[in-house]
Amino acid sequence: MDLRERFATNLRRLRHAKGMSQDAVAYDSDVSRSYLSQLEKGKYYASLKIIGRLADVLSVDPAEFLKATDSQDAR
Repeated sequence: MDLRERFATNLRRLRHAKGMSQDAVAYDSDVSRSYLSQLEKGKYYASLKIIGRLADVLSVDPAEFLKATDSQDAR
């Protein structure tokens, strides 16, 4: 799994864990819902600025987006 895919998977997982919709995260992080959707699909690379905004909205350390989970390690 490359880093873009790992980021996408973790972004989606963290958003779901907070019980937030894509619309809410997009609005709170000042990005479009379309862009957020593409990030979650692994279609785009996120800048450090966007990673920081998303981390703030989801109340996580930015490094959480790149951590491997057990299911990701199994791939």
